[in-house]
Amino acid sequence: MTTAFRYAINAAIRSGVKHIFYSSLGFAGNTDDSLAFVMQAHLDTEQYLAKLSANDPSITYTIVRQGLYTESFSMYLGFDDLKNPPRELKIPHDGEGPGIAWVKRDELGEATAHLLVDYAKDPTTFAYVNSTLLLSGPQALSLKESVESIGRILGKEMKIRQSSVDEWASQDMVQASHYLAGDIAKHWATAYDALKRGEGSLVTNILPNLIGREPETFEETILGMASKE
Repeated sequence: MTTAFRYAINAAIRSGVKHIFYSSLGFAGNTDDSLAFVMQAHLDTEQYLAKLSANDPSITYTIVRQGLYTESFSMYLGFDDLKNPPRELKIPHDGEGPGIAWVKRDELGEATAHLLVDYAKDPTTFAYVNSTLLLSGPQALSLKESVESIGRILGKEMKIRQSSVDEWASQDMVQASHYLAGDIAKHWATAYDALKRGEGSLVTNILPNLIGREPETFEETILGMASKE
């Protein structure tokens, strides 16, 4: 995947592009290290952009680390059916400790669009040249708190049972996922190690500053999703 990203970046530069916006992922917080397998290609690409700019200052970049979005709750909480959720959620995590600063996907897109517009208006005054921004939601919730929040909305009692990675990966919901099916599931499970280290829990004020209002909470977004099912 890193190779594909580099091909795209190199093609853009050859065509005359001087500033590159790169949509990265919200693991790693404000560091350049992550335990999550899914973050490694992003970190490699971020480093590649920094190297290009260091070698040729006429090439600049903005890295936008998109926070972990609420609509992807199933990938972290172990279920995807808001109508008929299971009572017991089997994931390789006990639910305690640092959690996720959940953010609404549409608001990530809106904030990113503001960045593009701001740069297009006047590149010379753009505040985020050669910068890495983390767009997060307004509050970090542990996985246990996230499940409890969904339970309150649905009027259902739900709880996390910590499982092995193999048990989690063998579940029908995981194997049916386009993102997790097959051997990739065990690689993706390193995301839980990253969450335990607090990689998904950093809250920043960049997103509300860009969109001009307070972002939706996890509960508000889940409530909207549940009302459509």
